[in-house]
Amino acid sequence: MTKTSTWTRSSWQNYPVLQQPKWPDKDELQASLATISKLPPLVFAGEIRALKQLLGDASQGRAFLLQGGDCSEDFDNCTAPGIRESLKVILQMAVILSYAGGKPVIKVGRIAGQYAKPRSSDTENVNGIELSSYRGDMVNSPVPTPEARTPDPSRMVKGYYLAASTMNLLRAFTKGGYAALNRVTAWNNEFIKTSPMGRSYERLARQIDRALHFMEVIGLDVEGPLLNQASFFTSHEALLLGYEEALTRQDSTTGLWYDCSAHMLWIGDRTRQLDGAHIEFLSGVLNPLGMKVGPNHDIDELKRIIDKLNPQNEPGRLTLITRFGAGKIDKYLPSLLRNLKGEGYNLLWSCDPMHGNTYTAETKHKTRNFNDILQEIRRFFEIHLAEGTIPGGIHFELTGENVTECTGGGRNIMDKNLQENYLTNCDPRLNAEQSLEIAFQIAEMIRS
Repeated sequence: MTKTSTWTRSSWQNYPVLQQPKWPDKDELQASLATISKLPPLVFAGEIRALKQLLGDASQGRAFLLQGGDCSEDFDNCTAPGIRESLKVILQMAVILSYAGGKPVIKVGRIAGQYAKPRSSDTENVNGIELSSYRGDMVNSPVPTPEARTPDPSRMVKGYYLAASTMNLLRAFTKGGYAALNRVTAWNNEFIKTSPMGRSYERLARQIDRALHFMEVIGLDVEGPLLNQASFFTSHEALLLGYEEALTRQDSTTGLWYDCSAHMLWIGDRTRQLDGAHIEFLSGVLNPLGMKVGPNHDIDELKRIIDKLNPQNEPGRLTLITRFGAGKIDKYLPSLLRNLKGEGYNLLWSCDPMHGNTYTAETKHKTRNFNDILQEIRRFFEIHLAEGTIPGGIHFELTGENVTECTGGGRNIMDKNLQENYLTNCDPRLNAEQSLEIAFQIAEMIRS
């Protein structure tokens, strides 16, 4: 893929840009971005190219994308236990899905950079005081005071260092034995024993155990790198374009440009304007890209965006992440698949079953119901089957913590239980147990 001749890593500045903080001091902003631009990349071009190839396989049905993590990472939760538990639940889900689907699962975290969030308004009213909206820890603090809510560009520098620390720990965990297959299957057995729904999943867990035991019996080295290590990639929404520009580097081996803040970047439903700065910026970096698509999409504009982001129709370059909701997916997904299939686009289709199923409980907590999430996933698979297209991935907001943010699941969290351990500063996440329940349910869909 080649860039247009007019693209530079700063050409986005000539386009209308949405969802950027109102930084009060432009000199401080430029100083912070200059600092970041001199720091080492967080990921490397070779890793990015490897992910793109794997995603190309998924677009053809030869692999499956599992993408998940926090709605918005919290600086205070950048700890070894927090990172470990988030990685752990994704590894567990991946083993379940890869065994059921008979194909590799590409593990991509919403991690090591998911520190910024789009908002529907620049301000919000808290206890009668109008404050700047919380836009993620890389911009300001959730603490409801004028000082804490003032956008502070030094937070981007802090975000870089925390992302670097997270990357360091992820590499150590995935290459140092923590991701060993026998360890992950043991974790799943622990879940089976403690979950109220455990017996429903016991048969599949035993089959995985038997397969692993068989490999040992015939003399395969279960302690070798193949079964003892895991490939894990990072992603986040490319929202703060100054930060993304500062980490965009020219690969020394190819001369091409990559955004080295993450392996994969996505563009949200609020910032995918054809003539906007976000599309302009992402059109020139060669990372694999995701794009959220909700009910308000315009099919003709969507086609033009696809042509701009992936002019060579390269497999693995572009993932469309649909987010319709259980009640609307039947209305929107079939025609979307039909239209884009007819154009011959090489796309990877992934389902975000979280954002379209958000509601406010009687307790005033923002939440999502487990059954709605599961229903949207089920219809995602069924509609793709009917249309002759490939359901290539799932995109979750989840955590390894035992939170009570989404209702339902095996323990039947109810609205009244939400306040017991509601920790998110943004959108509600599936907890570890709900995430594994979802994985076993998807496994049954794949197997059937």
